[in-house]
Amino acid sequence: MNYDLTDPYEIARYIKEAKKSTPVKVYVDGDLSNCSMENVDIYGTNNFYVLFGESSIVSEFIVSNKEKIKKFRLEQDRRNSAIPLMDITAIDARIEPGAIIRDKVTIAKNAVIMMGAVINIGAEIGEGSMIDMNAVVGARGKIGKRVHLGAGAVVAGVLEPPSKSPCEIGDDVLIGANSVILEGVKIGNGAVVAAGSVVVSDVPSNVVVAGTPATIIKNVDEKTKDKTKLMDDLRK
Repeated sequence: MNYDLTDPYEIARYIKEAKKSTPVKVYVDGDLSNCSMENVDIYGTNNFYVLFGESSIVSEFIVSNKEKIKKFRLEQDRRNSAIPLMDITAIDARIEPGAIIRDKVTIAKNAVIMMGAVINIGAEIGEGSMIDMNAVVGARGKIGKRVHLGAGAVVAGVLEPPSKSPCEIGDDVLIGANSVILEGVKIGNGAVVAAGSVVVSDVPSNVVVAGTPATIIKNVDEKTKDKTKLMDDLRK
């Protein structure tokens, strides 16, 4: 079924209609060689096995085969999750360990997603952009090309309460560490947001903003460009 992920109501419908999942992984010490493996993925031999499957099905399997199991250890990282993580195997970008990227996200060529970054459903990351450590791109957030979203910065999601206007970050924008871009704000091409700023209204192109709430403090000049230039080698 197709969903318009630019529409918050469509995202809500997708979440409502999605099959909720509680996947688990179980390490088993026991003899499972003759057990029925229907709906449970089992790997192993010689009394050591690893099981993958839905919590309720795996639990039923363990109970029904308890005489054959000496001990087991169960691991899980979600409960009734509606949105799986993105399959990143074919993404032409650099994605570091610990990044959390949900399904239905678009990541363009040569983007960089650093450790601890979180990118929510419907977000778009432009070519050559870096989402730095622990930064957040909320639902439907649009990040342009060659953007640097600094460590700990937040581009607010627009899902609840619903709005037709997501955050939109233009090309060649630098957003300093720990800044917050509030819902619906649009930042023009080439703008710079100083570290720790809270941006509550639209920002024109090629200006520097700072403060809480952020205000324009100057135009982007050559000195600013030199201080904020990106390093192509980080994106290779």
